[in-house]
Amino acid sequence: MAVATAAAIARHPHLAEPCPDGFVRVDMHSHTMFSGDSTTTLDEIIESVVEAGIDVLCVTDHNAIDGALRLQRALEGDGICRVIVGEEVRTHTGEIIGLFLNEKIPFGANAIDTATQIRAQGALVYVPHPFDPLRRNLTEASLIEITGLGLVDAIEAHNSKTSLQSLNVRAAEFGNEHHLALGAGSDAHVPLALGSAYMEMPDFDGPADFLQKLRHGRIVGHHWDEARPWSPRIVPSVVDDY
Repeated sequence: MAVATAAAIARHPHLAEPCPDGFVRVDMHSHTMFSGDSTTTLDEIIESVVEAGIDVLCVTDHNAIDGALRLQRALEGDGICRVIVGEEVRTHTGEIIGLFLNEKIPFGANAIDTATQIRAQGALVYVPHPFDPLRRNLTEASLIEITGLGLVDAIEAHNSKTSLQSLNVRAAEFGNEHHLALGAGSDAHVPLALGSAYMEMPDFDGPADFLQKLRHGRIVGHHWDEARPWSPRIVPSVVDDY
C-alpha cells in the first residue's frame, strides 16, 4: 500500500490513517487535461498520485479515454498505481460514468442507451454527483428510470467538489434504498485535489470483483474544491502525442 507525503496529509488529514491489511485506496472519479475543463497534465497526475498515496485511480475524463489509457501505461508501467479506465459520458439527461472500459462511449445518447453500451463492454455503470444542481447531474427521473431497469451498479455517495453535504447524504440514502454499491472520489480537476476523497476497500481483481468488494468498502473524504495555485506553465496539446 502506498503512503502519503506530509504535504498531502496537510491538505487531506485523513491520508494519515493507514488502510487495513489487504485494503486499497481507490479514487473513483478524477480528471485530466483530456476532459476539456481541466488543465491537469499527466505528469502532474503522476506526481499527485505519489504524494497522496492512492493505490487505484479511476480516470474518468469527460467524453474521452485517451488520458486514462496513457496514464494506465505510465502509472502501471512504473508500478506506481493501478488505473481503471473510465469515462464521464454526457447523456440527454445528465452524466453517467463507465468504469473498466475498453473503448470510448459516444456522448449524446439517452441514459438507457449509454448505460447499456457501458454494460456491453463488461464495464460498470456509476452515477456521479447525483442530486447536485450545480453539476451535470443525471436528472432524478432518469436516475430512477435506469435504476429501476437494473442498469446502475454504483452511485457516488461522496463527491469532494459537492459543497452541500446534504446532497452527498441524499445520494447515499438513494443508493442504500435501491441496494446499490456506494462510491467516493475527489472529482479532481486540479492536481492537489487527489486524496480528498476515496474508497478504502478490499483489494480486487476485475470489474465483477471490484463491485463486490466495493460493497465492503468505507468512504473516506472531505469537501475540497480549492483553485489551483497560480504558476507559469505550459499545458501540452491533447491532439499531439503527449
